[in-house]
Amino acid sequence: MGNDVDGGTRDPGSAQQTEGIGGVEIRAIAKDEIEGWDRALALGFLRSHVDSAADFRRQQWAPGRVLGALDAGRYVATFRSFDVELTVPGGAVVEADAITSVTVTATHRRRGLLRRMMTEDLAAARERGSAVAILVAAEYNIYGRYGFGPATRGHGWNIDLLRARGLREGLPTVPGGRIDLVRMEELRKVGSELHDRWRRTQPGAIARNELWWRRQTGDVQVPGFEWKEPFAAVHRDAEGTATGLVVYRVDDTWDGSYPNCTLTVVDFLALDRGTAAELWRFVLSVDWVRKVVVENIGPDDPLPLLLADPRAATPYAENADFMWLRVLDVEAAFNARTYGAPGRAVLEVEDRDGYAAGRWAVEVAADGSGRCTRTDDEADLALGVSALGSLYLGGETAPRLAAAGLVTELRPGAAAAADLLLRTPLLAWNPDNF
Repeated sequence: MGNDVDGGTRDPGSAQQTEGIGGVEIRAIAKDEIEGWDRALALGFLRSHVDSAADFRRQQWAPGRVLGALDAGRYVATFRSFDVELTVPGGAVVEADAITSVTVTATHRRRGLLRRMMTEDLAAARERGSAVAILVAAEYNIYGRYGFGPATRGHGWNIDLLRARGLREGLPTVPGGRIDLVRMEELRKVGSELHDRWRRTQPGAIARNELWWRRQTGDVQVPGFEWKEPFAAVHRDAEGTATGLVVYRVDDTWDGSYPNCTLTVVDFLALDRGTAAELWRFVLSVDWVRKVVVENIGPDDPLPLLLADPRAATPYAENADFMWLRVLDVEAAFNARTYGAPGRAVLEVEDRDGYAAGRWAVEVAADGSGRCTRTDDEADLALGVSALGSLYLGGETAPRLAAAGLVTELRPGAAAAADLLLRTPLLAWNPDNF
């Protein structure tokens, strides 16, 4: 890539100013061009009658990271990426290229515009040293062709409070702890500090920057996205240190003279099981509420088992794949994480773009530390780079992918053996859209 530039100045040497494809030019977008780019983004997401969000998009802009395709001066495709820390098994973080705002206008589909933008971005990310790239896939069948695989799942619960009968006895407590409702100004500060500690305990979590918190707390609002101030409760231990929070909204619904409200949890963080139990006890005791909806929580979170009647929790409708991951640097990615059991597995990876292609030996010591290197040894498993992305954070298992024909065993029992190495005590989860 060429040198970074500021404001409305374009870098004439940028690799992202590509030759036209059928008259379509693909290049990096300058800050003063965001207005038209934002309009194309809204159209791409089928939002035809919204006010411009260009002021907000300018706050997200970074030199060389906002791409657009132009046909006769009109934007017909959009693409943006940014760097973010991603937590991997064991609590370390790797630099990830986070891809978002991907659209192609309906009039210009099937012309290779997305592939050109994706190719430019992934090459630049690898050159910058990003170990992986991540995105949230709006459609399942698009991103596998670029080497991405589903790496985390969204998961949620509907809880009928009359059936649940609260939390069961004997759960952990926090002696001297307390819960306080806080305003948005305090949530911005306390929440940011708390999340920075929490995210390093959760494989798949990504960092939240200042703009994320300003948007979620109403300090910055985006046209086309209605914001209504939620409730926020912070749990503190006996020393006054924040150890958890819950952000929620409540609809005001009545069945005649009887309250019939639904409380929807939109954010939940807890650093320990005692804090989690105290926060759930609070949530399940809010007056007038008859139903609690937890929109997104870790897929292996024990919430239902905390209830006096676990059957009162039924799956929320949106239990599906969420964050997708593409490995760009196999050694950097796999050397950063820890592993479940000592052993060795040799993976033969197919990657038509070359970043992860080859034969890789993952060797794990008794303490869970691992080392990944190229090898000429015979492979135990053969897989594509998309399956490698699904396995990396521990959100998917090798035996399940082998049963689905997405991983091939080259040695009997190799999938089960690799599963012991790659398994994690906590399933990968990312609660944040981006």
